[in-house]
Formats: sequence, C-alpha cells, structure tokens
Amino acid sequence: MPKFAANLSLLFTELPYLDRFSAAAQSGFTAVEILFPYDLAAKETRRALLANGLDLVLINAPPPNYTGGEPGYAAVPGGTARFQSDIRRVLRYAKVLMPQYIHVMAGYASGEEALACFVENLRWAADFAPDQMFTIEPLNPVSQPHYFLNDYELAAEVLDHVERPNVGLQYDSFHAQMIHGDALTIWDRFKAQIVHAQIGAAPDRSEPGRGEMDFAALFKAMDQSDYQGWVSAEYTPTTRRTQDTLIWLRQ
Repeated sequence: MPKFAANLSLLFTELPYLDRFSAAAQSGFTAVEILFPYDLAAKETRRALLANGLDLVLINAPPPNYTGGEPGYAAVPGGTARFQSDIRRVLRYAKVLMPQYIHVMAGYASGEEALACFVENLRWAADFAPDQMFTIEPLNPVSQPHYFLNDYELAAEVLDHVERPNVGLQYDSFHAQMIHGDALTIWDRFKAQIVHAQIGAAPDRSEPGRGEMDFAALFKAMDQSDYQGWVSAEYTPTTRRTQDTLIWLRQ
C-alpha cells in the first residue's frame, strides 16, 4: 500500500492552520504538504512539523501575488526576472522547511513561446538549486481554464526538453481523470516520470471512494509499479470534519 500524506491546505481546514499538523498526525499521517506556506514565518511551520513528527513533502512556487496577480507564471513570457526573484524567495523558505519537492506552477499562457519560456525557467531553477527536487503538474481546463500545462503529453514533452534530474512529474488523480478520462491509464503511461502523486475523486475533487475512479485499482497499480514516493490526499472533504472522510485511509 502506498505511503500517504495530507495536504493541509485542503484537509483539516475546520481547524486553525497550526492545529492541522497535530490533527494529521493523530489521523495516522506521517507527512504533509502545504500549497502556499508563505503567510506565516517559516520557523513557525517548521516547529509544528517537528512537534508532530511530520515530514514536509511539497510546497508550491511561486508565492502568491498579494497584489492580485495570477498564482503562477513560469510559462508566461516576459516574467523571467520576477520568476528568478520569487524562486530565490521560495528557496529561503525551503531552507527552513526542507520540503522534498517544490511544485513550479506554469501559469496561464499558450503556444511555442510559452513552452520555451517554461523550459528555460525550469532549467534555471534546477541549475540554481541542484539539490532541490522540483515538479510540474498538469491541471485540468475545467478547474483552471487557459492554464498552460493542461495535458500529460505536454508535461512529458516539457520534461524531455528540460533534461534535468531534479525536475519530475507530479501526478494528480483528480486532474488526470478530468483531463484524460482515465486516471489509471495515465498512471500506467507516465509512471516512469512520476516522482510525486496526489489523490482526489472526480469530478468534484472529493475524498477517495466517491465519483468515477477505482482507487483500490489505482493503489494496486502504484504498488505494482514499485512507486516509492508519497501519495498526498489533496481533496475537498464533503463533511465538516475531515476526520469523517478518512474511511479510505482506515481501509
């Protein structure tokens, strides 16, 4: 059975941020991910991780633009200087938080110029921080209209161009199902490039056990492919208490 982490940006949100760490640990998780941990000093989050014996699997980059800009722009031409500045800021957080992965968000763009920009920015980040692992993740066009990285074939093409050992593919069952209609087939096709996985049911991004997907078959496929990475629960609970949606984990 895969090893599971909890996404604290979506799970246990009925609790204050710092209380979510103990709730995750008490529910049986030994690792967490936090999409945007930038509202609080990194040392506060690190303290909560250590107090509860939790590893930090992943954070997102770049940090949010509090002036109202888009939440990602690595593939948006013309933003290279800002990208490099924000990656440096993310890496300062990462030095304290020690996430295994930093997910680089592509942003909203299209075309060959956007592809070239994304590849260039990923190469720069990988070379600037060779000891840090980065990921890219396709997001579905229903949830994220006009997002550049909206297909697993495109993600594989990007990785082929980047050619860096510290840049890999981030799989999300919800997005894979919404994009391609068969999350299990996508796992089987791209498993060699997948370094981190997330799970949520489609089409409403709820807990495993709902919707269109056979999660038992997906977990079995992960085991059979000898996947050694984390599988992070990244879904929107359908009940007020996250704990009440963890039947899939207890099973």
